[in-house]
Order: sequence, then C-alpha cells, then structure tokens
Amino acid sequence: MSTLFSHFSQNINHVLPLEHKFTEVLESIALKPKTLYFYGKLPENMVKTVAIVGSRHNTKYGEVVAYEMAYGLAKNGVIIISGLAYGIDSIAHRGCLDAGGRTIAILGTPIDQIYPRGHLTLAKEIIESDGAIISEYAPSTKVYPKTSFLERNRLISGLADAVVVVEAAERSGSLNTATHALNQGKEVFAVPGNINNPYSRGCNKLIKQGAIPYTELDDILQVLFPDEYFKKQKKMRQKKIIGDTDVETLILQLLNEGISDGEKIMENACLPPEVFNEAITLLEIKGRIRSLGANYWALK
Repeated sequence: MSTLFSHFSQNINHVLPLEHKFTEVLESIALKPKTLYFYGKLPENMVKTVAIVGSRHNTKYGEVVAYEMAYGLAKNGVIIISGLAYGIDSIAHRGCLDAGGRTIAILGTPIDQIYPRGHLTLAKEIIESDGAIISEYAPSTKVYPKTSFLERNRLISGLADAVVVVEAAERSGSLNTATHALNQGKEVFAVPGNINNPYSRGCNKLIKQGAIPYTELDDILQVLFPDEYFKKQKKMRQKKIIGDTDVETLILQLLNEGISDGEKIMENACLPPEVFNEAITLLEIKGRIRSLGANYWALK
C-alpha cells in the first residue's frame, strides 16, 4: 500500500444525508443513500454547485471547454462536482483547482479504494483544497463496477444544481447522469459538438431532446444567479447606451430603464422643455429612438 493511499485510509469520515446541510438534498432522490463516506470537508454554507461530466476519451475541444468552464465557474464561487475519472471529469477538477476553487469527486468504488489509482495525487489535492472525495460504499465493500459506477451518477446529479455534459457517446455514463438530473428536476446543459465526432453524438442528442446548449459561461451563470446576472446585464447595457451629448445619454438611459413618458423623462432628468425637445428631436433624427405618440418614446 502506498504512503499516499495509507494517508487516505486513516481519515475516513461518514455522515447520514440528513445530518449535513450539503447532503440533505439526497434524502429526496430515488434510491437515496443510507450513509455517505468521505475524505476532506463538506461545504458548510449553501453554495451553488455544477456537475461537469463527459467522456473518458475526450478531444482537445472537449478539454478546452471543460477546463475553461470549470475555471470560470470556480472564479464565480461555484463548487464543481465530477467523478474523478480520466478525461472530462479530471479536467473539470483540474480547472476548478487551478482557479483556487473547491471541487468534489464522487466515487463509484468503496471509499478506501480511490479509483482510478492514477488519480491518487489529484484526489489528495482536492482534499487539501478544502474539497471532498465521497462514496456511498463503506470501506472494503464488494461492488460490481458495471452497476456501481452507474449508481453513483445519481449522487453526482443529486448534489448539483445543474449538470453539464461536455462530450459523450450515444451510450455513456454521462447520459445516465443527465437522465438522473432530469428526473431530479435539475437543469441539464450539453456542449454542442462536431456531428461527425462519435463522442459528441450524445451531447447533440441531448440538445435535440431539450437540454440547454452550452456556448458560453453566461449560459450557466444566468440560471444559477438570475438576479445578479440580470443586474449585471442591465448595468452593461446602460454603459453601452451613450449619446452624443450628456443630455442625450441621460435620456437614452432613462428610456432603457423603462421610462417612456416624455414628461417623466424631463422630471427625472431635471431638463427644461426646450432642452428636452431639442435632444429628443435629434435622437429621433439619428435613429436612436422612435415615437410611440402622445410624447411617449422607446429605444430603437
């Protein structure tokens, strides 16, 4: 037994799903686990979580997308969940760690059998970065890999607020995770891929069936943080709305905020009628606004 593996074996924790805020959501899923065994730390505060899963045989495209997605989400305070497997799983864990984030790996093996063994160092790094390695299987439990890895997928999706499938064949464990997510009422995203790539067919099929296409980080952020996202978008739109004069800019920004009545615009902007009339006329001539009639206006 390696020194590293021995270190893991001596630090096994266990918890019932209802005993911890982070795991209590698993109490409501189908085939809820009785006990969870883990190394490391479970999140104490309510945080957003995203599961990133995909093929073990990823392409360079899948690697870049998974890494950048995990890195960007971690920078926004999101915890990344995956399965520690080769390919997309480990890339997602790595992207999160490189961003200084927390990531959680769900095993399909007993807690004292880190798998794959080639990821022992990665598992140690996850724990040292305040993450966790979790399994529903007690130490030395005998499992059947063909079913245990599929069974653990319900835990990956169960602990996540959303699931993203990066690359997947038409029949894969990643699609199994997506199915669990849909049954659990979670949002499912899929990364569109080359129609000739067998490891993109699963994702493209998911999109045809209604999964949200992932094309940029904002696709996920607006689902996880709708209020913050739309406030940010509103501020960005306001910054982009600039007229040729300060008065024009003020009128455009008030229109962008939903104020369409000319009288209310003058009142909010403290503009004399003659200044307002001159600016509003020029904005209409320039094609920046349109008249709704009766001194009501709208952005064009």
